[in-house]
Amino acid sequence: MNLIHRRLCASEKWARGVENDLLPWALDGVRLGPRTLEIGPGYGATTRVLLHRTDELTAVEADATYAARLRHVFGDRVTVVHADGAALPLPDGYFDSVVCFTMLHHVPSPGAQDRLFAEACRVLRPGGLFTGCDALNSWGFRLIHLGDTCVPVPPQTLPGRLRGAGFGECDVTTGKGSFRFLAYRKEAA
Repeated sequence: MNLIHRRLCASEKWARGVENDLLPWALDGVRLGPRTLEIGPGYGATTRVLLHRTDELTAVEADATYAARLRHVFGDRVTVVHADGAALPLPDGYFDSVVCFTMLHHVPSPGAQDRLFAEACRVLRPGGLFTGCDALNSWGFRLIHLGDTCVPVPPQTLPGRLRGAGFGECDVTTGKGSFRFLAYRKEAA
């Protein structure tokens, strides 16, 4: 992330916005279940909110510095794994829910995003939920990401991509300059 983006994501203003606006909208009506995996928590603003919505929280962070910071901040309340969300070192079918918030655009290619979707499906129990949100592409969004990896996910393509990764029922909603999604792993036959 560039300097502007790092400062924004580490700010208390961002953390308050995540807690008061973003996650209440993204998780409206959503039950995560007892075991939740968060992919790409970054500075942990979303992690702080998720702690109160699930019994067991695991966070996978690709950046080693951020992963170390998360371990320091959350201690044993969160299991932090330094790994790529597109190659999760986690067991099949373990989690009730997998979440990712405002991070999909940092995944470097549509192919890598699709691998992340497939990995989210793999680690979910049958019927488990994959949910999250990300920003819609705009000039302001692109401006904040100058010099960053920025591969926006077109929301109209997301249901097909999620079904291709192994999900059944999918729903994508846009609003507030963002989109949110809910996808359920197909039940075992």
